[in-house]
Amino acid sequence: MTESAGTIDVLVVDDDFMVARVHRTFVERVAPFRVVGTAHTGEQAIEAVDALRPDLVLLDLYLPDLFGLDVIPRLRTAGHDCDVMVITAAREADAVRGAVRQGVVDYLLKPFDYEDLQPRLERYATQRGRLLTTVVRGQADVDRVLAGAFAPPAGGALPKGLSVETAQLVERALREADGTVSAAEAATAIGISRVSARRYLEYFHATGHADVSLRYGTAGRPERRYSWRA
Repeated sequence: MTESAGTIDVLVVDDDFMVARVHRTFVERVAPFRVVGTAHTGEQAIEAVDALRPDLVLLDLYLPDLFGLDVIPRLRTAGHDCDVMVITAAREADAVRGAVRQGVVDYLLKPFDYEDLQPRLERYATQRGRLLTTVVRGQADVDRVLAGAFAPPAGGALPKGLSVETAQLVERALREADGTVSAAEAATAIGISRVSARRYLEYFHATGHADVSLRYGTAGRPERRYSWRA
């Protein structure tokens, strides 16, 4: 564990070598995360956790030897208290329920890109820091920690650098759109930069107020399209 240094060590587990490499690249773009290893089977994951002692495991469920959720109780039996974030194509309700019962900190469906993973890692880092530093003097302290567990801030609070006024404009653009909008389209409609529009759109997506779909063209990366969730 790396609590004293402030670094969060991560083990990436995915049966696809190329996918694992992409996920590793994503994770290492987010401070203070550091990938300490990768594994491609359930048994490799168990051995890697024992050897590397990561703080967080990014766990695929469709592994060649074990179902990913079966890895978690073996880690607990071995005395490992690392957190687990499920990253998988498994959309079955039973898999999601099983992950919740196993205490995973998040569940992200494939395919996704960096903008999907980044806010989840940042929320995890914030909540982990809160759990490590909280002094429990009474029920209010417990409630404060649990109420924000791996979720966006409540009460309308915006992340640093976002303003309420601009957020309202972006929300209005999403609500009034005929279908989906891109960051560039929202930026043009509101009169802000595309980068700024993207930040607000991703915030609404992270907080569950907007849906994201991907539009594939003939070349390049797919375009992210946003719509307000009714």
